[in-house]
Amino acid sequence: MRSRRLTTWGLAAPLGLAYAGFFVAPLLMLFAVSFYADERMTRWGLDQWQRFLLDSFHWKVVADTLLLGLKSVAATTLLGFPLALLYRGASPRWQRALLFVAVMPLLTSVVVRTFAWIVILGREGVVNQLVLGLGLAAEPLRLLQTELGLVIALTQIEMPLLLLPLLSVMARIDPRLLDASASLGASPWRTLFRVTLPLAAPGLAAGCLLVFASSTTAFISQSVIGGGRLVYLPAMIWQQAMVVANWPFAATAAIALLVSVSAVIAVIAYAGRVAAGHAHG
Repeated sequence: MRSRRLTTWGLAAPLGLAYAGFFVAPLLMLFAVSFYADERMTRWGLDQWQRFLLDSFHWKVVADTLLLGLKSVAATTLLGFPLALLYRGASPRWQRALLFVAVMPLLTSVVVRTFAWIVILGREGVVNQLVLGLGLAAEPLRLLQTELGLVIALTQIEMPLLLLPLLSVMARIDPRLLDASASLGASPWRTLFRVTLPLAAPGLAAGCLLVFASSTTAFISQSVIGGGRLVYLPAMIWQQAMVVANWPFAATAAIALLVSVSAVIAVIAYAGRVAAGHAHG
């Protein structure tokens, strides 16, 4: 047993060292830099933390960043879950086609997809041409540099991250459970909410985690679609580090982003575990 344990630790040691060197060590350095009191990092203090925590503007930026992630999760869920139901009920041939459509956006750079949405959402873009052509508005809608336009773009950009784990779980749901629910007199909607949704909860929670983490840190999309009118934590971190050259305050904002996003992720993961526990309990 002792030899087996040593062998196990020996096999895990390279991965553990790589994890410590490329993830834990940079985080510790970031945490240490946040306790420098001045921009030149010549003395220690809590000045940067006081500046961040005592300013209501920074709390608003944190709240806006988290709300952006939650709105993206809600939009991708509302569109992605019906697609997952369609995938589950389709024939194997159509399932392969739907899976290809879900994976295909991942083969294109996020930068390319983001700039494509500028063309789509612009004043002369596809959306405004359609709205004006149908007579739904007298003038082009303002979608760029708005949170609505950003959420629309993030919904398409992050959709594969929700669909892949969700489709994987949905494909493993035993169809006999749905037949049993129907045979007991449950309506399709009751079967959906009492059987299908709880069984799909682990995949849905995993997808929501990926979408939330990615959308809250989507610096390219936030900067290009949102523009300078919308301020989120990733843009603030970049500005403080690369423009103002205030590395201690940038480190403080980065830790605030890490902690706040991790807290919401923990809540989503807990909700997924509770839903899965009810389904199997």
